[in-house]
Amino acid sequence: MSVQVPRRRLMAPDISARKGGVPIVALTSYHAHTAAIADAHCDFLLVGDSLGMVMHGYETTVPVPLDLMIMHARAVVRGSKKALVVVDMPFGTYEESPPVAFRNAARVMKETDCGAVKLEGGQRMAETIRYLVDRGIPVMAHIGLTPQSIHVLGGFKTQGRNVDQWANIENDARVVSDSGAFAVVLEAMAAPLAERITKAIPVPTIGIGASPGCDGQVLVMEDMLGLSPRVPKFVKEFGAIGKAIDRAIGLYADEVRARTFPASEHTYSVKGSEPEPVETVSPARATKKPRSPST
Repeated sequence: MSVQVPRRRLMAPDISARKGGVPIVALTSYHAHTAAIADAHCDFLLVGDSLGMVMHGYETTVPVPLDLMIMHARAVVRGSKKALVVVDMPFGTYEESPPVAFRNAARVMKETDCGAVKLEGGQRMAETIRYLVDRGIPVMAHIGLTPQSIHVLGGFKTQGRNVDQWANIENDARVVSDSGAFAVVLEAMAAPLAERITKAIPVPTIGIGASPGCDGQVLVMEDMLGLSPRVPKFVKEFGAIGKAIDRAIGLYADEVRARTFPASEHTYSVKGSEPEPVETVSPARATKKPRSPST
């Protein structure tokens, strides 16, 4: 009898080798149960710092702490078996210097058992990317709209709408690729520019609001499932889970108030004979103060 060898988890070189091939599928994931579902369909799962906005109510990704990223990444790694798990380095954990970035990225890798980290920024992050890769940490780069820089950009603005912006963005892509990034996320970028970059660099591009011509796509899971109240133009809602949850909770509330839930099939019987029934206490009797004893 042949023994079936378990399929190993995908690694950064596996993703890099997909350049120009079958499109790479990715979603964000922040907890074990969604990771287990997405794992069957995705090539990599991104523990994005978007979790600060999606799960914790922050207005931007800037306040997200490293400990929070590590906690969620552990859950995603535990919940998945096949997909590469990539973890966002949050704002303030890698910009100061390459050694600081390495210390924090190494902590993420050691404490979560993830397979790679992601950094935002182009040319300015080239030295840091090379420093990490040379020390054994796979890096996914992220250019175009970089949400951690929202206060400098002045909002969540599409990049590359004006052709005079293209040279800098294209240079960002070349530099991070040359520095050793195994893939590059292109976010909120004019489609023709994203297509030019995809053709120009030797590593896969992962689009999010970019172009179908990218080597792969990633979306925030809650956005594409219809769980987010507002979504960017580039999101297609592939499900209406938010509405389904609202209906389900509404039905639950109705049945609790009508005392139709829990029904007999949802309760446990007593073994042997039941004790004497307890007298029902009316609300009026329950709240009535006892009379003082006469003296």
